[in-house]
Amino acid sequence: MANIKSAKKRILVIQTKTLRNKSIKSKVKTCIKKVDLAIAEGNKEAALAALKVASSEISKAASKGIFHKNTASRKISRLTKAVNKMA
Repeated sequence: MANIKSAKKRILVIQTKTLRNKSIKSKVKTCIKKVDLAIAEGNKEAALAALKVASSEISKAASKGIFHKNTASRKISRLTKAVNKMA
């Protein structure tokens, strides 16, 4: 355990940021699962709607520094590719 006041403060700040990051990552994963589910069901309209929400959430996460911009682009690209492959 830290003894210095600034180190104690850093621990608290890190805990707060960790919770925020986990929450946003979880939201992104849920959005991605919704797109995958719509693709599995073969519902193109639902997949497109879910893709729009998912790409927005992924972009927000990247802008906040939770995902690297290339990681975010890769995730969006793969989801878009999967939706476009649907008949």
